[in-house]
Amino acid sequence: MDRLRFQSFASGSSGNCYFIGNASQGILIDAGIGVRTIRKNLRAIGLDFQHIWGIFVTHDHADHIRAVGSLGTIHHIPVYTTRKIHEGIDRSYCVTEKLIGARRFLEKFESIQLGEFSIHSFPVSHDATDSVGYTVEYRGKRFTFATDLGHVCESAAHELKQANYMVFEANYDPHMLANGHYPADLKRRINSDTGHLSNEQTGAFLAQNYCDHLEYVFLCHLSKENNHPDVAYSTVKSHLENNKIRVGTDVQLHTLDRFNPTDLFIFD
Repeated sequence: MDRLRFQSFASGSSGNCYFIGNASQGILIDAGIGVRTIRKNLRAIGLDFQHIWGIFVTHDHADHIRAVGSLGTIHHIPVYTTRKIHEGIDRSYCVTEKLIGARRFLEKFESIQLGEFSIHSFPVSHDATDSVGYTVEYRGKRFTFATDLGHVCESAAHELKQANYMVFEANYDPHMLANGHYPADLKRRINSDTGHLSNEQTGAFLAQNYCDHLEYVFLCHLSKENNHPDVAYSTVKSHLENNKIRVGTDVQLHTLDRFNPTDLFIFD
């Protein structure tokens, strides 16, 4: 059986890109790192650009779209997202190759079928031109991506509660943010309902909404200045275990590196 596979290529404000697929093809969620790095990481798992059905963009901030122009226009990989996000990509300073033939529209609450993969778009709360998350369903398993969101709105909560696997933001530690060097306006933006999720918010949501079909949680988009992998992991773990949810037994918990690819996860 061709099992579901996942690998994070990079996760954080320096760039975001995730692969989800099987042994012979798949998709990318965001492409905010260099084209050569993406190709190198794909080749390391036996794939290349011709095996990628599409790039699904969550929003138009530079750390999520840096490579979409080249991948879409030069390498002919379709780029899927909402019309508003595509308009933001068109305006972005960091996308030098403008999308023309590669542009595909997938609006909120719409789904598309690519082979055995169904990809569903849903709204999230973030201060971009427009922002979405995605749930990828494959052979009865659901993998939800919810990155860059200031709070868990009803639509995101609905998708996360049904997930078997998830990439879920744990951006900052409130104490580190409050005592850090960021200006007050930026701190307020990060703390806002259209900013980012803290470790505490993520841990509380997971503890309150855990279901036994949830198998893996990957904590993404950790801040370099206001977080640390050990802090994010221990905070979320404490919330789960305070609700009698055993990390490592009931659910697997991982943090995603800012710059380096994770191991390739192959799910049962």
